[in-house]
Amino acid sequence: MSFSADVKNELARVTGDQSCCHIAELAALMRMGGTMLIGGNNNLGITFTTENAAVARKVLMLIKRFDLKTEVVVTRGRRLKKVNSYMIRVVPSRVVTEVLAVLGIMRGETLNVGRDAGLLRRSCCRRAYLRGAFLGGGSVSRPEGEYHLELVTGNKDFAKTLVRLLKSFGLAGKVADRKQDYVVYLKDGDAITSCLRVIGAHNALFAFENVRVVKDMRNQVNRLVNCETANLQKTVNAAVRQVEGIHLIDRKIGLGKLPKSLREAAELRLANPEATLQELVDLAGGQPGKSGMNHRLRKLEQIASDLKHEG
Repeated sequence: MSFSADVKNELARVTGDQSCCHIAELAALMRMGGTMLIGGNNNLGITFTTENAAVARKVLMLIKRFDLKTEVVVTRGRRLKKVNSYMIRVVPSRVVTEVLAVLGIMRGETLNVGRDAGLLRRSCCRRAYLRGAFLGGGSVSRPEGEYHLELVTGNKDFAKTLVRLLKSFGLAGKVADRKQDYVVYLKDGDAITSCLRVIGAHNALFAFENVRVVKDMRNQVNRLVNCETANLQKTVNAAVRQVEGIHLIDRKIGLGKLPKSLREAAELRLANPEATLQELVDLAGGQPGKSGMNHRLRKLEQIASDLKHEG
């Protein structure tokens, strides 16, 4: 089961006591996955289709609050995964038109394309609306991979409404075109956890955060290991370069011709070719310090470089 399915199964069990929230959630669900149909006497009906059984039960429960006549049709997919598809059909009747008006989808005889400000005055209703949008057309990637949460709709105005709703909770959602759909998405880990909190997916939030903490810790360890590896390689390269330079000085002029401080540093490096700068300082009894030892080794490298260019 995908992480998105886990989130939807949890959200499908979230039930509020406020009727205004039920209306807001159902309105978003219908905008995401519902279609209208025309029956006899031009009465309107509704169909809602989903592949998630828990979402289908949630929609059916919310519709039943309006005492509408419903039918449920389950079909078996013919593709490789053979996923069930659940279609909830609200039989056309005069009452359906009234319900669509309550949901904000109809205004008189005119279709409201996606501006549901009247349903979203209260914070609890905005949360329910976003929950319905996720149940109807949302998905979220597993936290082990790239962070990505999206809400997919074919309605541009509805997509803009979702962006405004996310913004009201401090979430910077963006919209992208995908063929004939509009995708409202979040890609930041903090934003996704905040969104899961807003819509009430608390168990999924904890699971997401647990994986995220481990993932961030692993990345931090990898960065530290890479940094240590780079520093070690840098130290080894410097030591090899210094030893080669000291051998060149010894062949050309002899270490005895060097000033005492440089000769001691050269002999210390030859005796400890793999030692770090700090280890050389410690072996020298702390005198000179790290800066002084570094200066002497650089001076030896410069002398070697000059001798090399002299031929």
